Amino acid sequence: MTLPQDTPPDIAKLQSQMNAAVKEHWKAFLFEGIVLALLGLAAMIVPPLASLATAIFLGWMFLISGVVGLFATYWARQMPGFWWSLFSAALAVLAGGMLLANPVQGIVTLTIVVGAYFLAEGVVTIMYALEHRRELSERWGWLVMSGIMDLVIAFIIVAGLPETSQWAIGLLVGINLVLGGASLVGMALAARKAS
Repeated sequence: MTLPQDTPPDIAKLQSQMNAAVKEHWKAFLFEGIVLALLGLAAMIVPPLASLATAIFLGWMFLISGVVGLFATYWARQMPGFWWSLFSAALAVLAGGMLLANPVQGIVTLTIVVGAYFLAEGVVTIMYALEHRRELSERWGWLVMSGIMDLVIAFIIVAGLPETSQWAIGLLVGINLVLGGASLVGMALAARKAS
């Protein structure tokens, strides 16, 4: 018995269609980029408010995903892994409820998690750079520098707790929004110029 072979999609055609879609809707991308950049600037100007908004948003996301997960797990209770799925969904409901019940304490917890992430990311990046310095030739130094910067950020965040929890999450979210918005604006302007 032979199985029908799927032909791989034509990548050039797909890229052409994507370019055409971006060119056609460049104004929407420009608008979205400007809005994201402005929201990011607002978050950077008032990071405590942005931190609180982030904690509340994450609380709702955990709560909603947990409730949906509970219904889906109950519906598929005959499937293998039922108890793990049930535990995961209940944990999401609990985390969401805790974040919504006390978002200020949630901000401190999120800040600790972000500090731990930067610490782990810094160590891993430095170890990766040192392990592959032969293959990466001159670029490994940049990776080491990136890892050191991650460690510095982790130190600043963790050493200043609980005060850093007032600004760290909001500032990082703001920076992310500004960079994402700027990239969308750049993409929209390049698409407009190409049309």
